[in-house]
Amino acid sequence: MELPLDINGVKGFLDPEEGKALYEYCLVAAEVGPCLEVGSYCGKSTVYLGEACRSASVTLFAVDHHRGSEEHQPGEEYHDQALFDDSAGLMDSFREFRATMRQADLEEVVVPIVAPSLVAAQDWRTPLGMVFIDGGHSLEAAMIDYRSWASHIVPGGVLAIHDIFPDPADGGQAPYEIFKLALSSGLFEEVERVKTLGLLRRI
Repeated sequence: MELPLDINGVKGFLDPEEGKALYEYCLVAAEVGPCLEVGSYCGKSTVYLGEACRSASVTLFAVDHHRGSEEHQPGEEYHDQALFDDSAGLMDSFREFRATMRQADLEEVVVPIVAPSLVAAQDWRTPLGMVFIDGGHSLEAAMIDYRSWASHIVPGGVLAIHDIFPDPADGGQAPYEIFKLALSSGLFEEVERVKTLGLLRRI
């Protein structure tokens, strides 16, 4: 795997081992359909997924309202003032995301969908080979992401969920809750965990 830019220069919270796993699973999943991520932020995960989709000649849809998750807001732990739009009084990571896609030469592979997950999904009809969920980490946001997109994954496709912490002492529980929900649905089977990345296959 060769990335088209220095991934360490892209803002984000994805571990390189997790990124490598996303790339490898996406490369295979893209054989059965286009792929989609929820929660692009500044594009770190999008580069890994986009490179795999480029190799497979399919589209990557990148869904994000680009107003930041709960933890990105002013006064919160992961707030980045450089991504704050003073004129609007809101977070705005889309400009940084577009710059990353331009630097990675992925503008003809990645289709940004600048909208909340629920809005983007309401008229969705395209079957998907892979969905990567890394959006808002409140239980409500995580449940919306899962319920909006999991049903669009084709048999043999992949559902990837980031920031899974079985122990509450290690991190928030919302991503782990939807991971467990996917398993209990009978529609998915776990295939691997790479650090905090859970990977499931649609049965």
